[in-house]
Amino acid sequence: MTTVMHEPATGPPSHPDRRDRGSGRLLGPDFWPGVSIVAMWLAVLFDGIFGGMMTFASPATPNLTTIPSAVLVALFAALGTVSVAKRGFARRGRDRPE
Repeated sequence: MTTVMHEPATGPPSHPDRRDRGSGRLLGPDFWPGVSIVAMWLAVLFDGIFGGMMTFASPATPNLTTIPSAVLVALFAALGTVSVAKRGFARRGRDRPE
């Protein structure tokens, strides 16, 4: 009769305060930057649907310039997306596979 010996699990020892119930993969380091980018673009979407118009007047010209407010919000969302993606999804040495 033979006995199969199991090798000990390899990998870093888990911290007693850390939950290892699969939430480590879901709530990993890429989760929160992704959530913040989605929230930015949802703000653009809802401003496009429910937001108003921005009206600009100039004393030199008699006509008004009107643009949707979502245009300005989308500009800032694009800038925010670039900065969050650059910082949040950056490679962190050996923590991330290539």
